[in-house]
Amino acid sequence: MKIGASDYDGTLFRKGTIAVEDVKGIKAWRAAGNKFGVVSGRDYGMLMPQLNHYGIESDYAVCNNGGIIFRADGTPLWQGSIPLKTLTEIVREPSVRRSFHFAFSAVDKTYLYHEREGSWIMREALEWDFPIVKIEEKDIMALPQIHQFCLGYHEAGEADETSAIINEKYGMFVHAYPNGCSVDITPAGVSKSQGIKKLLELMEWQEAEVCAIGDESNDLPMLEAFAGFTVNTAREVIKKRARAVYASVGEMLVENL
Repeated sequence: MKIGASDYDGTLFRKGTIAVEDVKGIKAWRAAGNKFGVVSGRDYGMLMPQLNHYGIESDYAVCNNGGIIFRADGTPLWQGSIPLKTLTEIVREPSVRRSFHFAFSAVDKTYLYHEREGSWIMREALEWDFPIVKIEEKDIMALPQIHQFCLGYHEAGEADETSAIINEKYGMFVHAYPNGCSVDITPAGVSKSQGIKKLLELMEWQEAEVCAIGDESNDLPMLEAFAGFTVNTAREVIKKRARAVYASVGEMLVENL
């Protein structure tokens, strides 16, 4: 048995859709007795409706960059935690204030404020019927367990700059991953590679080979940990760190059956 682990945005979901060849490749992979799941920066509730829409069945989901892990039936297996006091300090950072939304991910919903032009959170939530709770800054200390805090910018350079500042000042408590024009902030020590390793432990799949594929900076931990792959639309810096480059997730899965 092998474990297929695919990033979503930019890897499995490209050009506004999931290709038919990817759906076929996932079905062939699972029919051969292997496991497949998505390892994404997205919330579970914004990911699974899309997979269902395209007819993709999965055996697990590692969401929010490893911040939370789910069984196939949607039962949470594990969840990280960001100190709420740290969040109250981070949102006051000048570079963070330039983000066009503050989105705090809990186990079953996202809490949102500071929403401005450019934010995609509400648009996607309405499209996929995902619960969003609007809050104010004073409500942060009353939030439930939060495992990811997301920011959004108009330029990728702003995301890179903000991530560097957060990691330098708050690295004891959190880690910020630039992801295109987004910044995904997780508890310290949490990453996509950590999420996969925790999944393998919880599901007792430690002996299985992992075939991971991604396309962005936040995918590098899992690509490096599992000698992973990338897609041909990834940036050159990602391609140089991957074991091989494929035209699609489906192609990778079929060639590694």
